[in-house]
Amino acid sequence: MWRASMPAKSDITLLRRARERFDLVPLAIHVNYLINLASLDPVIREKSIAAFRGEIERADAIGAEYLVTHPGSYKGQAVDHALAAFVLGMAEAASGLAKPKVKVLLENTAGSGAHVGCRLEELRTIRELAARETDLDIGYCLDTCHLLAAGFDVSTETGLKKTVEEADRILGLENVGVIHANDSKGPLGSHIDRHENIGKGHIGAEGFRRILTHPKLRTKAFILETPYDEEGEDRRKRGNAEGTGSAEKSADANREAGQQAGSFQKIGVLKDFFRLRPIAPDFDLTGFGIHNPNNFCAGA
Repeated sequence: MWRASMPAKSDITLLRRARERFDLVPLAIHVNYLINLASLDPVIREKSIAAFRGEIERADAIGAEYLVTHPGSYKGQAVDHALAAFVLGMAEAASGLAKPKVKVLLENTAGSGAHVGCRLEELRTIRELAARETDLDIGYCLDTCHLLAAGFDVSTETGLKKTVEEADRILGLENVGVIHANDSKGPLGSHIDRHENIGKGHIGAEGFRRILTHPKLRTKAFILETPYDEEGEDRRKRGNAEGTGSAEKSADANREAGQQAGSFQKIGVLKDFFRLRPIAPDFDLTGFGIHNPNNFCAGA
């Protein structure tokens, strides 16, 4: 489940021809869901770093514009440590590679369990720390289901206006490359990460009509990640989404699980990182000269 081979050159050529023919731009791929760069478990960390390196290499090989990743889980550690661990993991995964052309997009989360990224400030902190540790180009991916579940009321006109303003202030909308368009089975602030078909969840058809036609969002790449049950259903769902408003064309190739083996990230490196930038359990990220996020989502 962790290993995957590089696509054949013939398949890459066919993909590029198809993209040119159908004007499929941008191409956004999602990393293996097993990857958790925020983990300090040595086995998970070793596999995650190797897997993420493989994702970067394959994304560049096929000419993808974006590589979407979740920030991971901080179970068993402080959030500050998890943010630093994630950044160091990315840096090690990219170490020794020619500067990747693909842009890594940090996806917001619903805030379930111990997942990092339900607060926009956490995503910004990762990007700011990463600028010091790696030359990877980093932006953001916003998921509508995750936003609602984390407490951002994108289902109402007032709530959407406030959410867009917050995203622009904290992240900078120019740094948001992709929006995952998913309705939500869970209500506002539920922290439940369950996608629903457009118009059948707590965001609703009217909510998506406003999202897709918002003047600051309508030029973004929207990608559906809704439940798929029957052959041809993807075309029908695309039609439903288009019926709620106009969105730019995009391509999303969800990656199958599996990765190449890679270098081992020793926990000692993390301990050195914490020692050199004195991170302690009660460490305040203002020590980095950047915003210090509290460990709460918008709806917590």
